[in-house]
Amino acid sequence: MAPSNEDAWPELPYAAWKDTCDTLHLWTQIVGKIRLAQTPWLNHSWHVTLYVTARGLTTSPIPYRERAFQIDFDFVDHVLWVRTSEGSFRRLPLAPMPVARFYADLFAAMAELGLDVRIRTTPCEIADCIPFDQDFSHVAYDRDYAGRFWRILLSAHEVLAHFRTAFLGKASPVHFFWGSFDLAVTRFSGRPAPRHAGGVPHLPDAVAREAYSHEVSSAGFWPGGGGPIDYPAFYSYAYPAPEGFAGASVRPAEAFFSRELGEFILPYDAARAAPDPGRALMDFLQSTYEAAAELGRWDRAALDCPLGEPGRPRLVR
Repeated sequence: MAPSNEDAWPELPYAAWKDTCDTLHLWTQIVGKIRLAQTPWLNHSWHVTLYVTARGLTTSPIPYRERAFQIDFDFVDHVLWVRTSEGSFRRLPLAPMPVARFYADLFAAMAELGLDVRIRTTPCEIADCIPFDQDFSHVAYDRDYAGRFWRILLSAHEVLAHFRTAFLGKASPVHFFWGSFDLAVTRFSGRPAPRHAGGVPHLPDAVAREAYSHEVSSAGFWPGGGGPIDYPAFYSYAYPAPEGFAGASVRPAEAFFSRELGEFILPYDAARAAPDPGRALMDFLQSTYEAAAELGRWDRAALDCPLGEPGRPRLVR
């Protein structure tokens, strides 16, 4: 039986799960920084991201000397798995606890597995932050809302991955950035971009400049938090934004351009209320990409192709 909209696109009122969201954000940063410490640099920081799974989020295999290990958030059974390529593992419960305890328990488990990894304990991209090992303020973990968040990531991932198939140029995987706490996919025009100004809290300017070294149209899902958008939303932006981008006509009707963020926004609740939320999201992704590509004069004849279909090779004439 196919899941209902309520199952695939559940309610996620930000005010109701804000504390859990903040804690989970910091937990994913700790895990993401472990991957960052061990993985060779890949363009646009693609080496640091987490990936959506059928049960949560994963680092994918991380190299460690002659071995490999992997860390998985399981939002079905609400546990954190640390597994090695030798078959050893440790399992930690996901439950209300201070960030400092999560940090200590995770690194103790890794030590038991012979994994000696060091990370910087300052959170990234958060202006007023506390080092992980000193953070006893963020303690909330609501299993229901964590599960809802994961189900939205899973549904959004399916649409973003399908959207990605309609592009022949350079494109990112669909991946989860733990710094900004969002699921994203990015298309590239192939041309270099103006030097990024940097200035992201607790993120070296060199990282931001490398991430935006080339022209992009990027879109994804963000669960909300602070600033002008204090609710979950899908977003889409272009860097650099071409002239006229803010005034472009996009779909569906509930989408709008946020001048404070410099991005198009489709409120999650608006997409969720649509008869077909996946179709509403695809319309948003396609129409905002078209605005960026047309106004930015991308070579769409060379870059675009039809959406992919299961089991059918792309037709080449």
